[in-house]
Formats: sequence, C-alpha cells, structure tokens
Amino acid sequence: MMKQLLYLFMIIHCGYCDDFGTIPVNRYANGSVEPPDTRSVGRVPPYQPPAIGIPGPIQVPGIRPHNPYTRVDAWHPNGRIYVSAKESYVVADDVEDGNDDGGCHIPCSKEYFSCQASCKCIELEKRCDGIADCIDAEDEAGCRKSCDEQDNRTLCHGTNVCIAFDWLCDGDNDCGDFSDETHCGAELNCTEEQFSCTNGLCIHKEWMCDGDNDCRDNSDEMNCPKGKCREKQFTCVSGDCIPLHWRCDKEADCPDNSDETECPVDLLRCGENEIQCDNDKCVRKDFQCDGDNDCGDWTDEDSCPLLPGNCNAAEYKCNDGRCIPESWRCNMDRDCTDGDDELNCEALGIRNCTADEHTCEDRRCISKTWLCDGVRDCSNGEDETNCEVSCEEDQYMCKSLVSTAFRNCVNRKHVCDGMKDCPQGDDEEKCPKKRKCTARDKCERQCIMTFDGKPACSCPLGYLLGDDGYSCRDIDECMYEQDPVCSQTCSNTQGSFRCGCMTGYVLRPDERSCKATGESPTLLFSNRIGVRKVWLSGDNYVTVLKGLHNAVALDYHYNKKLLFWTENNMKVIRVAPLDSNNMTDISLVDVIRWGLETPSGVAVDWIHDLLFWTDSGTRRVEVATLNGQQRAVLAASDLDKPRAVAVHPGDALVFWTDWGPNPKIERADMDGSRRKSVIVDKIFWPNGLTIDYTESKIYWADAKHHVIEKASFDGRDRKRITNKGVPHPFALTVFEDAIYWTDWHTKSISTINKKTGMGIQTIHASLQVPMDIQSFHPLRQLNTYKNRCGTNNGGCSHLCLPNSNGYTCRCPIGYNLKPNGRTCEDTPDKLLLYARRKDIRLKLLNPRKQIDSLDMVIPVDSIKSAVALDWDHSRKRIFWTDVEKDTINRAFLNGSNQTVVVNTNLISPAGLAYDWMTDKLYWTDAGTNRIEVANSNGTMRSLLAWENIDKPRDIVVDPRGGVMYWSDWGKVPCIERADMDGGNRKRLIFGDMTWPNGLALDLANNRIYWTDGGNRTIEYANLDGSGRTVLIGQHLPHPFGLDLYGDEVFWTDWDANSIQAANKYTGKNRRTLGAGVEGLMDVRVFHKERKGGNSRCSRNNGGCSHLCLLKPNGRTCACPTGVKLMEDGKRCADGPVNYLIFAHRVDIRFVSFDVPYLVDVVFPFLALKNALGVDVDQNTGLIYWTDTAERVIRRADKYGHQVKTIITRGLQTADGLAIDSSGRKMYWTDGGRNSIEVAELDGSNRKVLVWTGLDSPRGIALHYERGYMFWSDWGTEAKIERADMDGTHRRVIVTQSVEWPNGLAVDRIENRIYWNDAKANTIESSDFNGWARKTILSNVPYPYGIVIVGQYIYWTDWKTKALHRADKNNVKDQLIIRDNLEGLMDIRAIQSDYKMDNVCGTNNGGCSHLCLRNSRGFSCACPTGLLFENTTDPEPKKCKKHPENFLIFATRTSMTIISLDTPELRDINIPVQHMESSIAIDFHWDRKLIFYTDVKLNEIRTLNMENMTENKMIVNTSLETPNGLAVDWIADNLYWTDNEYKVVEVAKLDGTCRKVLLSGLDEPRSVALFPAKGYLYWSDWGDNPSIERAALDGTMRKVIVDHDLGFPNGLTIDYVERRLYWTDALKDRIDTSDLNGLHRVQLVPDAKNPFGMTQFCEFIYWTDWYKKAVMRAEKNTGKNVTAVSTNFEMAMEIKAVSHQRQHGWNPCMENNGGCSHFCFFRGHDYVCGCPDHADDTCSTTPRQRVELRMPSRYPPNYDYMDYEHIDLATPAPEAHSNTGAIVIGVSVMIIIIIGAIAITFVCVRILKDRETDMKETHRDSNCHISFHNPNYDQASDPAHSGDGERKNYRLHNFFKYEKSQGRVTNVYMPEGTSLLPSPPPHEDLPIRPATHDDFEPVTLHSFT
Repeated sequence: MMKQLLYLFMIIHCGYCDDFGTIPVNRYANGSVEPPDTRSVGRVPPYQPPAIGIPGPIQVPGIRPHNPYTRVDAWHPNGRIYVSAKESYVVADDVEDGNDDGGCHIPCSKEYFSCQASCKCIELEKRCDGIADCIDAEDEAGCRKSCDEQDNRTLCHGTNVCIAFDWLCDGDNDCGDFSDETHCGAELNCTEEQFSCTNGLCIHKEWMCDGDNDCRDNSDEMNCPKGKCREKQFTCVSGDCIPLHWRCDKEADCPDNSDETECPVDLLRCGENEIQCDNDKCVRKDFQCDGDNDCGDWTDEDSCPLLPGNCNAAEYKCNDGRCIPESWRCNMDRDCTDGDDELNCEALGIRNCTADEHTCEDRRCISKTWLCDGVRDCSNGEDETNCEVSCEEDQYMCKSLVSTAFRNCVNRKHVCDGMKDCPQGDDEEKCPKKRKCTARDKCERQCIMTFDGKPACSCPLGYLLGDDGYSCRDIDECMYEQDPVCSQTCSNTQGSFRCGCMTGYVLRPDERSCKATGESPTLLFSNRIGVRKVWLSGDNYVTVLKGLHNAVALDYHYNKKLLFWTENNMKVIRVAPLDSNNMTDISLVDVIRWGLETPSGVAVDWIHDLLFWTDSGTRRVEVATLNGQQRAVLAASDLDKPRAVAVHPGDALVFWTDWGPNPKIERADMDGSRRKSVIVDKIFWPNGLTIDYTESKIYWADAKHHVIEKASFDGRDRKRITNKGVPHPFALTVFEDAIYWTDWHTKSISTINKKTGMGIQTIHASLQVPMDIQSFHPLRQLNTYKNRCGTNNGGCSHLCLPNSNGYTCRCPIGYNLKPNGRTCEDTPDKLLLYARRKDIRLKLLNPRKQIDSLDMVIPVDSIKSAVALDWDHSRKRIFWTDVEKDTINRAFLNGSNQTVVVNTNLISPAGLAYDWMTDKLYWTDAGTNRIEVANSNGTMRSLLAWENIDKPRDIVVDPRGGVMYWSDWGKVPCIERADMDGGNRKRLIFGDMTWPNGLALDLANNRIYWTDGGNRTIEYANLDGSGRTVLIGQHLPHPFGLDLYGDEVFWTDWDANSIQAANKYTGKNRRTLGAGVEGLMDVRVFHKERKGGNSRCSRNNGGCSHLCLLKPNGRTCACPTGVKLMEDGKRCADGPVNYLIFAHRVDIRFVSFDVPYLVDVVFPFLALKNALGVDVDQNTGLIYWTDTAERVIRRADKYGHQVKTIITRGLQTADGLAIDSSGRKMYWTDGGRNSIEVAELDGSNRKVLVWTGLDSPRGIALHYERGYMFWSDWGTEAKIERADMDGTHRRVIVTQSVEWPNGLAVDRIENRIYWNDAKANTIESSDFNGWARKTILSNVPYPYGIVIVGQYIYWTDWKTKALHRADKNNVKDQLIIRDNLEGLMDIRAIQSDYKMDNVCGTNNGGCSHLCLRNSRGFSCACPTGLLFENTTDPEPKKCKKHPENFLIFATRTSMTIISLDTPELRDINIPVQHMESSIAIDFHWDRKLIFYTDVKLNEIRTLNMENMTENKMIVNTSLETPNGLAVDWIADNLYWTDNEYKVVEVAKLDGTCRKVLLSGLDEPRSVALFPAKGYLYWSDWGDNPSIERAALDGTMRKVIVDHDLGFPNGLTIDYVERRLYWTDALKDRIDTSDLNGLHRVQLVPDAKNPFGMTQFCEFIYWTDWYKKAVMRAEKNTGKNVTAVSTNFEMAMEIKAVSHQRQHGWNPCMENNGGCSHFCFFRGHDYVCGCPDHADDTCSTTPRQRVELRMPSRYPPNYDYMDYEHIDLATPAPEAHSNTGAIVIGVSVMIIIIIGAIAITFVCVRILKDRETDMKETHRDSNCHISFHNPNYDQASDPAHSGDGERKNYRLHNFFKYEKSQGRVTNVYMPEGTSLLPSPPPHEDLPIRPATHDDFEPVTLHSFT
C-alpha cells in the first residue's frame, strides 16, 4: 500500500522520476521561525509558481508554510542551493566558501569539484552522489542522505520540501501547497463540475476567478477575464471599472494606476495669489481658512489648523491637542505624536510602584497584568521570565534556557524524525526505537525500546499513552485551544477529527477551513480622504469614495447598499450609496450632523435598520434610524473615551470599547438595558472591536498593549491571538478564519489566523493613515436573524429598539410614552431646557423610567456659544442667543426649521425673553448696552432702552402686566424694571450685588428671583423691590441661569458644572439634575401652563402700522429703529429721511437723524466680503456699494431686496464711490487700475474718465451744482485733485504736506472740501481751489471716511474702531456714536433737503449714450472704447455702435472687449446669455458677426457685433469638444476642430451644409485660415504635437512644424508680413515661422502659460493664464512685453477684430465661385464641394467659373495675394565674355526706372483717392496710435485736429515711408522670407547649436 501511494504521488507531481531521489532540499527548522500557517489561516498568500526559465522545483519566495504539522525545513546543511549549468540539479553552493585549494596550483573551474588531497578535479555532479571519488572521500564529506524512498521520504515538487512518506494524506499541509493531501480518496481525478488545481486539489468551478485563493496555489485565479465596464465608466488596464470622471483627476483609482496615465498635462489654472479648489475653481489665497466655503466644496477650509480642545483632569494634553490618560505620562512609551509625554520626566523623580504594579530592574513600574503576556515591557524583559506555558496533548514542548511566555511546541510526528525542530535540538534526543511486540508485552498499539534500552509502549498519532503505560486513549483534537484544527465546527473521531462549517459556508478541499458562499469577500477601509475596497489577497483595490475630509469610522448596510462613515472635522455621520456600478453620481447625505463632537465608532444593525455610534467628545453611545430622524441615547454615564462599537442584531447586543482612565469593553441590549462591563482587566487602549457572528466571539485590538484578543460575549474564554506585528492597531474585522486590522504605525492592513494567531502577513501597505476597516460580504450581515420589531416597527410611533426579551418603544427626548407603551405623547409635558455653549439640550423633568432621564441634543446646527434661552409652548419652538456668532435663533423643539432671527448689530446678546401674548422677542446686549425688541421672526426691530445701561444680562417679561425686568452687572449692579414699550423705567433692586445673572418671575406670589455669581447666592424680592431675601447662600460656586416651575427653583452653576433644583420657598430639598456638564449657561423649564389670552395688541395689531408693545393697562405703537413715528402715534415713516450711511466691510449700516438717539442699524444684506465705498441714490433710495474682495459694485434697496450686481468685471480696488442722484450716474475710483470711471446707475455706458497721472486714487466726492469732481490720491506723490464731472479741466489743488489722504467730503454750505490724512493723523479743509487751507483736527489716530452734515463732521477711524462726530467750529465737542466696529470704511450723508435738477433734461441732452455734468453745463461722451460718429462736429452727440478695431476674447461665461480705437485700452465685459464655457472665437467683419464655441454646451453660436445681446445657436449636433474656430470671410465658410471626434469640419456661416474635411486626427486644437492664399492651418496636441497645413478643402495636407512642440495653440497669421505665430503652454513661450514652418524664431521665450493669440498692426496679443492678463509684445522682436489688461479668470482664445484683418480676394468672393454650396480656394485654383449629407441640388462643378485675377473694382491693396514671380534661369557665363553683366546691368536700370514711374503713379493716385467715395480710414503705416490727452487742460492747435491727425494710405499694407532714408520701401515679404534682417557688415554670425536647427538665431533686431 505504501509503495502504491508513493507511486501515485510521483506520477502526479513529477514528469521525470529518474532524478527524483537525487535532489537535496532546503529546510527551515520548525521551531526557529514562524512563517504563515497555510493550513489553517483563512487567506493565505497567493501561490507564486517558479520563475520562467528556471525549471525544477525551486523553493518559491514568500511560500513558507509552517505549523506543527508541516515540514518546510532545509535539507542540505549548507542552506544554499542553486541551479547547475545543466539546469537539472540543485546542488550545494560551496564553490565560494572562502577555502583555498591547498597546495594545488591548478584551480578547478566552477563546473568541477576540487579534491584537495589529490589536487584532482572531478565533475560537480559527483559531489554528494554516495560514491567516493576523491581520496579520503572529500566529495562525500558533509553530505546528508537524499530525499528518497529508501529513507522513507519523498519530495514535494511544488515547494521543494522533503517530507516523510507516511505524512501523505494525513490531513496536514506538510508540503505547503497541499500537494501531499490531493488524490487521497477513491477518486483520483476531478469531476466535470470541478476545477483541477495545479497542486491536484479539486474545487468547484464556480470558485474560479472569484478573487479567492481556493486552490491554495492561486491557480484558480490565473488568466481570469474581466467584466465589461458600463457607459460612464473607465476601464482600467487591469480590467477594473471606475467612474469616468475619476479619469485624470490626479489621484490613482485603478489598482494599476492606469487611470492617471496618458493624461494631458494640466495647464496652470490659478494665478499667483490664488489656490485651486478640488472642483477646479480658483479662489484668492486670503480666502483660505477664513471659515467660508468659497470653493463650494470646502477644500479651501481643509487642512486648516484646528484649535485643540480641553482635556479632563485625569488626562495629559499632548502638544497637538490630543488627550491621553495621565498615567501614560513618563511611562517610557511615546504615546503623543511627537513624544512630548516623555519629556521633562526627570523632574518627576523615581516613584514607588503601587500594589497593582510590578517593579522592573530599572525601577520602572508596569502593571502586574502585563506579566507573562508575551510582550517585553521591562527593558530587560524580566517580566516575561519564569512563566508557565503549555502545549497541546499531541505536541512536545521544547526546552528553553529561560522560562518565558513564548511557548515552543513541536508536533509529535516531528519528534525523533531525524531533524532538529527545537532550537536546542532536544526533540531528537533520547529517541526510542521501534520493536516488535512480544507475547509478554501489554502494549495496545506499538512497542518501542527507550534510548536507555528499556522496553516501553507508544501510541500512533491521534492517541495518547494512558496512565497505565500500555493502553492508548483517543485525543480530542476539537478541544485544542492554542492550535485549533478546524476553522468553525469540529467533531472528534477515534484517532482523528472531522471539520464542519456554519450556515452559509462550505468546507474547502483542505477539509479544515471554510469558504463563504456567494460573492468574493473584500475589505472596506477608510483613510481620512476616502474609502477604498481592497481584495483579501493581493494589492488590488478600488476607490469607493474620495475627496472626503477626515473619514474615520465606517460601516455598511449590505442589502440597502449604503455606506456610513464619520467625518470628525465636520462632526457629522454621513451616508452614500454603495454601488460599485453606479459611482458616477454619488450624493453624500449628512445623517447625524448635530450633537456630535468626536464620533469615534459607527455600527449598522442591518436587521432593524438602526445606526449606532460612539462619541468620545460627548461621552455617549447613541442610536438612530438610518435616516437619523429618530434618535436615542443608550449610555451616557460612566463613559470616558468610548471608541469602537459593534452590534449583534441576532442577540440584540451592542458592544463598545472605552479607552479612558478606566479602560473597558462594555455591552448592553440595543435599547440600553442590561448594561455590563465584560472586559475590565489587562486592557489599556482598546481601539478596534468586531464580532465573529459564527462563533459568538468579540475580538479587540489594544494599541497600548500591542495585542489582539478575543473573548465570549460575557467576557469569559478570553484568549490572546497575537502580540506580534501590532505596533498601533486601530480597527479590526474578521471573516472566515482570519482577522484583518489596520495599523497606524505600519500604515498597512494585515491579517492573521483568528484561532492560531499564526500566518501573519501584510495585505496592503503604504496606506495614508488607515482608519476603520470592515469585511464586505453578505455573510457578514446574515438575514437569518429575527427582526424583533417586525414589519410594523413593533407598533411604535417613533423608535423601536430591540432587546433580549423583544423590543422597547422609545420616544424622542422630552416626550413620554402613553400607557399603551407604544405611542408617544403629542406634546411634551415638562422639559428641562439648558444651553451648553456648543449645543442645546433637553430632558424630561420628571421621567417615568430611568433610561428617560438622559438628556438629548436638540438637532440644531452651527452653535458656537449659546447663552440665553426661551420657549414657545403653543408652537413647540425654542429661541436662543449665540454670543460668539452674535445671533438670535429659533427652531422647533425637534430641531427643524432652524432660522436665524437676528444676526446684525449684536455684540453680546446675553439675555432673551419671549412675549407669548404678542409673539415678540426681547433681548439685552451687553456689548451695545441696549434693550431691544422685535417680532419673533426678527422683523420690525426696535430700540427700547439705550441710556444709563452698563452691562445688561438677563431679561424676563410679564406680558399680562405689561412689564419687563432686566439685570445689569456693570459698575453699579442692579435689577431694573420698565414697561414693555421701554417707558416708566425704574431701578428696582440695587446695592449688595456683584454679578446679578439669571432672573425668574413668580407671578403667583408677585416675586422676582435672581442669581448672583459674585455673591454666590440665589435671592428673591417682591415685584416692587421690597422683601429682599437670600434663598440659598451656601454651596453655590457660581450660579448663572435661573428659572421657576411649580414649587422649585432651577439653576445652572458654572463652576460646579451642574444643574440643580431646590424648594423655591425654603431653599431646601436640593437635588442635582445633571452633573459633570461643562459649559452650562441658561436654563428654562418648558411647560404648558403659561397663561395667554387676548391683549390690547391682539385685534388689528392694536391699530399700529408696525410694532404694538404692551404696557400696564394699555399699548404703545412703535417703529423700527431709526424710523420716526408719525404724529398720529400709529403710523411710521417709510424709512429714515436724513441719515448717515457707512460701510463696515461685512455689512452696511445707517444712523438716523430722525430719532432722538444715534444708534446704528444694519441693512439686511446678505454677507458681504469687503464693502468699502457706499452711497445712496436719493431719488430711488437704492443703496450702492463696492466690494473689493469680490471686485464688484452692487446695489439693493433698504430691505435687502432687489439685489443686483451692477459692475462685475474690470474692477480691482474700487475704494471710493459717489452717486450722482441728479445726473443719474455713479462715479468710482479704482486704486488697482489707477482710474476714475463713470457709468449709468444700471452699470451701462461705462467710461474711463481719468487714467493717467494716477497712483492710488481713493476717496471721491461730487459737487453737482458746480459740476466738480474731487478725488484723493495716496500714492507716491499724494495729492488731491479736481476735474469737471466729465473728466475735463483736471487740476491738482492740494499737494503740499499731504501724506495719506483717505476720505473726501464737500461742504456745500461753505463751498469747502474736507479730507482726512491717515498718516499725518489730521482732518483738514480748503476751498475748491486748494486755498484757505486749515487743519480742523490733529492727533486723529487713523481716519478713513469723512462727511459733513450741517455743523458737524463725521468720520470713521480704523484704530479706534469707531464712528466719531465733532463740531467743525468747536472740535472739542466730540462724540463717539458707535465703537467696537473693526473695519469701518467710507461714510456718506443723505439729506432730503438737497436735490438738484438734471442739467441734461429729459432727453439726456440729446446724447446717444452718456450725458455728463461739467462746470459749463454738460457734454456728451461715449463709453470706453467708442468714438463719435461725426468727429468734425464741435459738440458730437452720437457714438458708434462698436469700435472699429478691438480685441475680443472669451472668459468662459462672458465676452470681453478691449478697444484699440481709444488710448485707455480698458476691458469692457459683455455678459452673454447661453454661454457656459466658451473657448474659441472668430469674427466676420462684413456680416458684423462674432462666432464662438462652447465646450460645455457643445455648441457654436454667434453674436451680433452691433447688438451683443443678440445670441444665436448655429451648430449643436455631432459636436463634442470644439476647441478651434476660424472664419473664411471670403467664401463665407466656418471651420472648426473637434477634439472628441478628432476632425476638422466646415460649414456655411449659418451652420448648415456641414462637411468633415480631415478625420482621424490625434488631438486637434487651434485652427487658422489664410483665405487669400487658400491655406488652412491647425495645431495638434497629440503624442507627437505638430502644426499642419492644408488647402481650404483639406487636400494637400502637410506637416510644417513637428519639433520642439508641447501644446501648440493660438494660431494666428500676419497676412501682410506672411508670418505664422503660435503659443505653447507647455514650453511657456511664443514662436513664429513663415507660412511654410521655416525660419522659426522663439519670439517670446518666457511667456508663462499663454493660451490664445492674435496679431494686429505691429503687435501680437495673447491671453496669459498665469498672470490672468492680456499681454502684448512687438511682433517683430518679441520685446516690450506689456500687460494690456489684467484680472481675467480663464481668458481663452483672443481675436483682433478689424476690417484690416479681413481684406483679401479669391474667386470664391464672386458669386461663391459659381458653386452651389462650398467654394474652396486652393491657391492656384478653386473647387466646389458638397456637404456630407448633400441633396440633389449640390454640384461640384461651378455654374460659371471665375477668373483667378481680382477684378479692377477692388482697391489695389485689398488683396493679400502674392504677385506672380517668374524665376528665369540664369545661363552659364561664357569664357572671356561680359555680355551677361551688360544684360544684367541694363535690366536693373530698366527696373529702377519702371519702379520710379510706378511709385509716382501710386502717390498721385493716393492723393486722388482721398476725395473719392471709396475712401478707407487707416492708421499711419506703423499702426501706431496718436491720441490727444483728454485729462489735462492744454492749449490745443486747431490745425492738428480732425483729419490732420490721421494719415490714410490706401497701399498701407504694401509701402512704408522711411523718413530716415527719405524713400518709400516695399514692405511686402514673399512667403519664406526670414523675419530676421541680415547682420551688419563684418559681424560674425552666431553659431547655432546642432540641437536648434529648427530655429533662427535668438538674437532679435528691429525690422527695417
């Protein structure tokens, strides 16, 4: 039988058995190492076959199977093996052992063995062959027996392991690849339903390619096909599918990183002072970490420093703000991140160890529970000596020099097997020998002879010798604890055992471990920035969620495909769909976003659809429904640092860990009942926690003790799994037979066998802070458990929580269950409300059950520091103040409908009271020292008391009596009373007070109660102030909030951190309602016993138009703050009439002059960023302001409605703003652009008035009556200037002793101007000419805005943070109107008595656009960039519709124009409807059309040049990414490139007749045309970037530039000079060449991130993404690079629009060349073309062919085409003859004469053409512009005006007059002519490097 088994094993595993017995094998000692145990670990390392090209059974790296049953030890004593030259033997490598050859002078080669004694070389194969070939048998020395049958051994060919023959088919994986356990039964081959593994195992075919190594050699996972990805998914090279929008997002999502390969280099999108958001939006750097979501995705607020919190008394605070137990301080372990817990420990001295501690030899103290735990805690390891250990019954324990906790056990079958397995080899000592049993032997099974020659008995494996010495008893292997034999269930048999599996699992072919049925298991883990899914074997992973902020804990609901996780920095628990096939549209939802501080763990109950979590900040364990709507607290007492949480829905149990000062693991029923601690000893930092549902065990990881342990649900049967390889475990999970955990120290995911603690390996390494982990498989969430709540939620109206006996119905905190135990009461009865700074909580005042006594956070968001509270029972509402956010808020009791009621002009609203009879709120403000009132929705806010108030605190009201009371703890502490309209004010109680805080009214007994935090008392008195009595005067550290209900008084105590109650009459019967509650503020009792009823305000609001306020026996009508009550005492005026208005950066305020108080009121505008200038249109009341942060000018009405952005573009630092209410204009200064501008009040007709001679203009003021405009300039030469309001008659009026002039103000009464100087610290004044100057105020800290109102000066000051007032005649009479306002800016005065008539009348003065006031009356003006139509008119009135020459470029969602007709070169933004992402742009001058592409809408559209609002779509089908666009203005064709379809396409101008000209391109981008020559150019960004040229019909295609290109774009052509220009955003430069791509020059070598480009006259213009500007340079030299205009977001393509850019002629201009559809000119001919989808009317033959010569009716210079050049062949010169020279000379003379005649003729013709009707207006020959400076008054010469300033040359493009040479030269350059001139005589040409053959020399010269 044994021979048959051996034969079968050899047949299966070796194809050639001749060499089988001659192969020595490596073997590792079983007891010396602890590699992975592939027998029992759930997931073994993937099998790695032998390397290609190396045949034979070589040991595979990484496969080192080892357990007490496995032989993987080295066989050869040298321990080194290699393949010989014959590639068939594995031999000992002793050639390089360092030994010399003795006296042998002829060394042997490596193929031979050297016999030292005989100096003989023998073949290496004869070494260790059992035959002595050398003298003294040197070749056989040190050899061991071969692994052959004679030694009863055999070789595992897959792993090179030599095993004993009787180990075959014994159930143990001895070979390491299970090959010794295959084909052991009757079936020798696999069935058709099975897959045959390489090692011989048989597995189910459906297990193939499931990601699970079922064969144990990974052969079932090789060559697996991948599924096809869906439409909106990207297919990785590995076959995995990811969302398409994750492609090229700079984050590797494919396992092989293929989603980030071949991505286009991302061009710089944001400027120097900006950051780029994850959504590609750019925001300014100073917006980062400002608390605002400027990016829109919060990425500007990520990675911001967090202020660390406070630690408890028993904790130590690390430098990074983290808290650790104080006992960890100076314990020689680095628990803080930077190890600061171990610094400065010498000062602590050496302390004595306590009774619970063990003293190490170095005097260090460790816990006694750390003794013999397998971890060396003492520095010398003495805590692990003298330990008792044991092995299993069938194992031998090796000897050890020192008794330690490390056991070394060897299986009995390895004892006395000829190999040393113990470290000291004692398993091979005193070995017995087998003998035959005799009749006298009593041995039941086997007889042996001991080493000392005595007879004895023994038993086979599976049995143990009995106590009688001869009988054998069966070993119950199922009882093994340390080395279990089965992964799940085990049944003992005689001499063996049988393994089984739980429901949902099947037994693997190894018959030991179990495999889960269904899909392949994976792991989900978080890493702060995302959630990933990783397979259990290998490094493959996919990203599930990305872009998260600080994801920590996670869990999932398998059936609902939902993923839950916590984000700690956002303090939320979120959920997202978990569908790997639909991750392209993930919506993240906040499930729990309130009442969280540090959510640490999360667990999902998939049976009852509940969500559990722990919070180490609030110290709670809570539960909620999956949508978060119903919520309950399970545990809130005796918790310190709850961390991980796990649930068992079947047993209705929830477990959690607590790593606080008293670390433990607890459990409770899911309703919080039956809570108990299950693990309290030998636990220190329990991080991870998970449940093994198959075995009903809990597993946890201890990060302090570096151990993973398990126990039963009751804490019994505790066992350590491993203490190796776990330096800092964070979370763990289990699946099948393995534990998986994340480790912060190693930044990896590791696994180990959950039963043996063996087989540790790393699954995934190099992770970014791995956090929580969960095994993802349906068997982890079995649906076989019973739903204890059933299908109807257990009949519960709200929350059904299961428990061990069934379930419990729970109500929201504050609501009681009805007697039926199922339904909650509709209205809360009696609740205790209290503010806790960061949240508001409630609890039942008299709970019926203990569990209902817990408090709950009311789910309201974003509380920073809540102080005061009040409530409205009828509507179930609460109100609260937030003194950090300076707001008053309200919400329903369940947290819904949260609303900010008041959010302006509050500094410290510490008191709040609700008038439940008239629905009003009363509050105190200790910052403004005011008592105010408003409706409960915040409207109609009014001031009640403002004088003689120091620091008001709490406030209470008595609506039935019409009286209110408030406490004041200022310099004279007191309690005051007044009517609720503010009248009859009286100081009620004063004296012997320190800090009167909370107030409460006992109306039944006519008493008022208060707390005094300074006196530490609670007192009361009668409502008239009499009968003052101390109720409680002891044991009150710092009472604060106060309320009354029934017979009790309730209060909060700051120092005691408690809520207490006592009898309100005696102060006795004190009880504590809440202890250890930090940050306590106000307290209120919510009840339904407030008495309402009708009041005098109930009917018709008491007859009041606005506010009706109660008072004793009556009512009073009141108006909003700053608004005057009319004489009838009922109606209010429509807002203030006379008032100040000033900007305060984040808001705009006014101070009314109509009321007896000077109090500022905030306009209800949405949050502003940085409002500086402000003014009001007195005619409409609209308020205008500038915001320099958003760079806009906006307007709104006083109610915050009608908000409109007036100016959106072209602003940098608009500091000053002035509204001309009479002339209906607005003026502003811009210190960034150094300009002063004017526009209509709606932002139209914008014009730059002043742009020269300015440095930093700031303040501006108008005097409409005089027509003057004043402004301050605080630049290098500070000054104050004046001009007319149309910009004329400009003059400097103040220059001396001016340092930093800010605000300006006009005193219309005295005709003077006032200004403040922030550097000179003065306020000064002069007349309108700068004369009669005087200093009004000196030593003013930092004045900014200023205004004059009657006798007073008002100004804002940055340093005092206040609004000041002074009498301008008596400056000592000063008043601070408002202080504590940082960032006060400009100020204006609105006076109803100052109104002027509009001098332009009702018809706008006859002006087509602007009518501007001046000192003489008015003048007409054109918007920036436009000229008058009739320039000869002395008073022109009508402007042109558009500039004649201008730049136009796209800025994604709008168009911008820069006129070249006027000298200011300012950009004009044109909002365009239906524009989302425009890229390319071009124009058609004759049709007056602008064409552009939109890559987001995938459209091509047109704009009417004369009416930019006229927008039309012409192409929107079969268009994906149109990046390039060009117009053929001669043939009226439109060309574009499509980067998605990879084509160049053409259509008619209306988008019809489409035709693909070129297809199969790589990445086409920019396109440019030269219609007069028939050229089509385009650039390609593909793998081989190029610029190509073709004819206009796509034929004659040619690559003209293909070297040294990156991202060629912005193609533009100089039609006159015959040059091609382009930008290169990758190379950061601008290049040029001739039209053939030759004579190439790096024109601008340092243009960073250029995109679009155009050419006009002598310049090139391009858009620069880095500088966010339009740049300009000389086209011939590349010099004088200048920013024309700046501050453009994503300026794309740019075009110079001018009739000069669209001259030229070809035959297609004449009746479309006779073609029916397309006419394509090709240079020397033209062809007709048909669209791709042509009809019967299309013909490729012209109806009538047009001649190729331009008709005479066109001007001579109209065409760009070349003259024909005839190249005459020059004959070879004859010897001794000068005939050729004579002919050449005569020819030259004739040409000169003809040229002179032609020039004369042309000049005469030019003079005549000036008088013809076809006259064209041109600039001078150099396209240089000469402008009269309109800003300063200078004597103008009439002789230089009019046409004299412009020279019109019809042949401008052909000839140029050179004054220095006194001649006219032809500047036409034939194609191919170099741009560079010839070098001067005798100048050496620069040597060009070989690598720059494509370029001309870089040294550029001015072209002559």
